Amino acid sequence: MTNTTPFPSLSLRQSDLKVGPICLGTMTFGEQVDEATSHAIMDRALARGVHFWDTAEIYSVPTKAETCGATETIMGRWFAKNPGKRAQVVLASKVAGPSRGMPWVRGENSGLTAAEIEAACEASLRRLQTDVIDLYQIHWPARNVPAFGQMYFDPNKEADCAPILEQLEAMQRLVKAGKVRAIGLSNETPYGVHEFVRLAEVHQLPRIATVQNPFNLVNRSVENALSESLYRLGVDLLAYSPLAFGLLTGKYDDTGLVHSGPPQGRLAIYESTQKQRWGRPRALDAARAYNALAREKGLTPHQMALAFCYQHWVAKSTIIGVINCEQLDACIDAFDCQLDAETLAAIDALRFAWGDPAV
Repeated sequence: MTNTTPFPSLSLRQSDLKVGPICLGTMTFGEQVDEATSHAIMDRALARGVHFWDTAEIYSVPTKAETCGATETIMGRWFAKNPGKRAQVVLASKVAGPSRGMPWVRGENSGLTAAEIEAACEASLRRLQTDVIDLYQIHWPARNVPAFGQMYFDPNKEADCAPILEQLEAMQRLVKAGKVRAIGLSNETPYGVHEFVRLAEVHQLPRIATVQNPFNLVNRSVENALSESLYRLGVDLLAYSPLAFGLLTGKYDDTGLVHSGPPQGRLAIYESTQKQRWGRPRALDAARAYNALAREKGLTPHQMALAFCYQHWVAKSTIIGVINCEQLDACIDAFDCQLDAETLAAIDALRFAWGDPAV
């Protein structure tokens, strides 16, 4: 399949930003992908109409002190080399929440204060070599929430953090200063989305435009309450990990999470990623079932997995992460793949059987 039609320009409901249905995720830049290849991927993405790009201050991944900020730096050098192209890109970045074992970001005791948000934005602007970040997101909540594989909310883990109102006030100052155009959240819950919206409306502060959460065949938790919140509050979903860290490409179907060289990906290469939700044995078993269904329908696993996100009403844009231009082309080409009602019913049947093992 080859995409031959221009991608639609999609307006965010709470912003004047216009994004595309595919977003280039960049967390591989600086770890799995060297600078020259990263720049080639950026060239190809823009040439193929993918003008919405997402990054974060803590990238590349897996996060570590020596590569924290590397992705933004690599992207900034591309913008410096291509000064006329910055205006063609809708650029998103993220400020990290409290440390989660990464003291090199801003210390173990960070509560995501207003001062921390504003300093993080200034640092990202410098690394990205730009005057404005189009969409600035809070990477994960400052408050205690079940996230990144935690299954349940635990009140015993409560800790001090900056109030949501303080975070919104910091975002307002960045917007008023012209350093940020729109704001968003990531790895959020229905409660968090409602509270950010409520406080913004009560205090006349910037309203969140987006929520960036995982959404894929082995993690459809967005559809359990969050999708209704997003719909009714007019907030748009940016779906990340549509291929579940590679589980839904089929590359691990035979080998499991064993590193045996290319084409294995980060789940096999980095032991730390195997301890996350994507590394659960049941997640791999469920992915194998979806991958088998794709082949039964005459599709590759990545085609079916991406098409599911691309055509689902809840995902305004789907974030793809790649390590070379060939993978980028394959992800873009999958946009032309349409899933019929029978295939969608079969996908739902597998969900009822497997649940969401990568939540």
